[in-house]
Amino acid sequence: MNKMEHPVRTLNRLLAILCAGYVTFVGAAHAQGREDDARELLETLREAPVEEAARLTGEILERWSHSGSAALDYLLSRGRDALDAEDYGAAIEHLTALTDHAPDFAEGWNARGTAFFLTERFGLAAADLERALALNPNHFGALSGLGVIYERIDQPKAALQAFEEALKIHPHMEDVRAAVERLRAQTQGVAL
Repeated sequence: MNKMEHPVRTLNRLLAILCAGYVTFVGAAHAQGREDDARELLETLREAPVEEAARLTGEILERWSHSGSAALDYLLSRGRDALDAEDYGAAIEHLTALTDHAPDFAEGWNARGTAFFLTERFGLAAADLERALALNPNHFGALSGLGVIYERIDQPKAALQAFEEALKIHPHMEDVRAAVERLRAQTQGVAL
């Protein structure tokens, strides 16, 4: 009986690896399709009137929140639920599982960066947001988050740059626009 257990365990491990690879491949293909859809929405958002911005933003964020795998989307949902409940330890656990299993899913990194920020682990938060931006350079939320972190750690020029980049992508974020005005006055002085 012991002689059969080893090949069965080996087969189970192989099947798990193949399934994980398939989920990653399918998830990446679905994510790419959603990224393309989101790009079109981003172009529309840049030119949209203010009254359309909230709807377009919601659609973009919805598309970015789907990995193409129900299991991975569930981890994102659990992480966000834990964030909403202010259970940051659980949020980080769920979102770390997500980033481990879906390292090419930008929203996982963005969400975990948010969790690290809320626990005042600014270096880890910035690293995760930068990873999200490497995967999705149009992620205005990650750029805004970096701006907040840089401002919090007293790097106003870096904060200003991040906020300005976010506004190039999503020009309707009033709180980011206010931060840009405040930081421009702080870093460049006020013209008389």
